[in-house]
Amino acid sequence: MYNPKSTIATEFISDSEIRATMEYARENRGNRALVESVLEKARAFKGLTHREAALLLECDDHEIVERIYSLANEIKHHFYGNRIVMFAPLYLSNYCVNGCVYCPYHAKNRSIRRKRLTQDEIRAEVMALQDMGHKRLALEAGEHPTMNPIEYILESIKTIYSIKHRNGAIRRVNVNIAATTVENYRRLRDAGIGTYILFQETYNKENYEALHPTGPKSDYAYHTEAMDRAMQGGIDDVGIGVLFGLETYRYDFIGMLMHAEHLEATYGVGPHTISVPRLCKADDVDTADFENAVPDDIFYRIVAIIRIAVPYTGMIISTRESAASRERLLELGISQISGGSRTSVGGYVTEETPDDSSAQFDIADHRSLDEVVGWLLDLDHIPSFCTACYREGRTGDRFMTLLKNGQISNCCLPNALITLKEYLRDYASPDTRVKGEAMIKRLLSDVPNERVRAKAADYLSKIDNGERDFRF
Repeated sequence: MYNPKSTIATEFISDSEIRATMEYARENRGNRALVESVLEKARAFKGLTHREAALLLECDDHEIVERIYSLANEIKHHFYGNRIVMFAPLYLSNYCVNGCVYCPYHAKNRSIRRKRLTQDEIRAEVMALQDMGHKRLALEAGEHPTMNPIEYILESIKTIYSIKHRNGAIRRVNVNIAATTVENYRRLRDAGIGTYILFQETYNKENYEALHPTGPKSDYAYHTEAMDRAMQGGIDDVGIGVLFGLETYRYDFIGMLMHAEHLEATYGVGPHTISVPRLCKADDVDTADFENAVPDDIFYRIVAIIRIAVPYTGMIISTRESAASRERLLELGISQISGGSRTSVGGYVTEETPDDSSAQFDIADHRSLDEVVGWLLDLDHIPSFCTACYREGRTGDRFMTLLKNGQISNCCLPNALITLKEYLRDYASPDTRVKGEAMIKRLLSDVPNERVRAKAADYLSKIDNGERDFRF
């Protein structure tokens, strides 16, 4: 029986429940009254169960789909406004002992260039990222007990936080590394990380084991229960995701929502973020070998329904997607994007040739951070470099409580404008600066609390005078 509070992976991700849910959705897709009742429930902005979400995903009636898209956009703006959080990945090492057949880091790949950054090389990478204007990084590394032990990750985090370059500083380091122990999660928490991120890849146990034939990652239960151990280790912000294209999208869509329900039921707070990467081309990986590719129209529907089903969760899209696709996805629920990204080890300092690549995957959006910021401004989105909640202790259930009751807007909007102002003064091109300053002037009056609005105006003036790092 499906038990969302269980800490046993095969119970809270129940194969029988997923298959029963898929059958339920197929059988009821034409039940207009039931679909309408689910849409009505969604309008309360309280989320949906995995069965209700699966029913919406199965609907392909054009009018229903358009209503789903409209509601997803409305929910996103209700909780997140026009703010889009900016980040960049930082690849530390591509040494890996796993045999994941969809990832070029797999141990048997002899064509990829292996590299691990030294602490001095990390400093150079971070300064290059700071020179772009980034304040938030996501650390990436392959799984290797001697090349990438937890001590190396912790030392790298310490190095990153120590670098103060011109007006730049990395204020938040998220970490995307392999599943580990409760004790190691405590060490990551004590190092001051933001969100711990780990993608499930696929929730289908049989397929998971086929895709991960060797290495520690082949243990489905250990990997799937990683978020439980992270929570037990004191990390209260975790990020989940699947790699769409490895399994049928229906299966992984339902499994991911069940995982979110499990975290909410067991720890009182669901995932802080959900990522939605799609399988794409990489060294030694041919997407033609995988039969479950997700077309754009289905992918857009997936993103919109995740936003409806888990309305409080941040949603992330990377440079795997094209600029056109990312623009569409911003309308459907995405609240965080990367900009100016490199997926190779050392890629921010050294440009690699295709024959000498250490990249994990080929990116589709090659624009610089400034180009992405200018594009967001043109679309009337607020590029936000804010990390205030993490540094002020507004994490886990504390953040979610503020978000659910609407009080977070007194923090998020002024902090977004303040960090945008920092970016404009320190890094932006002249054209981007003009557009950004106009936006700040226009939106400052939208800060709901009069006292906060006055204080934000004062902080913005001080940034013009050279001061930095104000936050609410």
